[in-house]
Amino acid sequence: MADGSVAFVEIERGTVSRAAPDGTVSVIAQVGGGPNGLAVGPDGAFYLCNNGGFLWREAAGRLHVVRGTPPHYAGGSIQRVDPVSGAVRTLYERCGDVRLCGPNDLVFDDQGGFYFTDFGKSRPRDRDIGCVYYALPDGSSITELVHPIMAPNGIGLSPDGRTLYVAETDTARLWAFDVVAPGVLGPAMSAAPHGGRLVCGLAGYQRLDSLALEASGNICVATLVTGEVTVIAPSGEVLRRHRFADADTTSLCFGGAGLRTAYVTQSGEGSLLQLPWPEAGLALAFNA
Repeated sequence: MADGSVAFVEIERGTVSRAAPDGTVSVIAQVGGGPNGLAVGPDGAFYLCNNGGFLWREAAGRLHVVRGTPPHYAGGSIQRVDPVSGAVRTLYERCGDVRLCGPNDLVFDDQGGFYFTDFGKSRPRDRDIGCVYYALPDGSSITELVHPIMAPNGIGLSPDGRTLYVAETDTARLWAFDVVAPGVLGPAMSAAPHGGRLVCGLAGYQRLDSLALEASGNICVATLVTGEVTVIAPSGEVLRRHRFADADTTSLCFGGAGLRTAYVTQSGEGSLLQLPWPEAGLALAFNA
């Protein structure tokens, strides 16, 4: 934010919150459900992926998501949050006849539209198949772009806006899609069911969460289980790994002078970290 504070979501308590530079946390809005990805739109408002809520278990002072949906779950949605008043308006709950199940993360293009992932929900014996959508911030248009895709989570655009990156959580794969016009993807790039090009797949048991890009075009993916941010070149080479104490390292963004400061969320212990970053982050299309 312009005053040096950081806006973020707290999934478990259903809020959009703000951390002041001294670490003091205040609530911007109570949104309910499960607030997940958050981005600033062309009008300066927050746009929010609400996954509808998780089931939580606390053990040894840490929160863990468990399989299943909470009793209050009524589906997912895309919401607009006024950063001053905290007023919340629901923009989308479905795309045509398809109900949004668990919207997860979003990114705006420079034309003012946004791409977002729908992770879906897991139940004890089955799970949803995910999607990627494109929508306009006035609530007038939503289009399905990618289906089927398993557990799509982090999403981002290359510096030139011509490549859309999507991280699959459970497969630890990073996919790329050509963008030929706002909200329009190019022809299939592979034999994968969704046609995306595989950029990178991480070995061993790791899971991918949210992502952000460096100004150079490298993709920084929050990596669960190992508690890292994995920096991947567009060519697929793993360039760096930044290790943290929390295995549930979930998200990051860039700010500060020259966008050389990273802000990293740690969901297990419930903390927001600030640290210098070795490369400048990519400036987003819109900022608060």
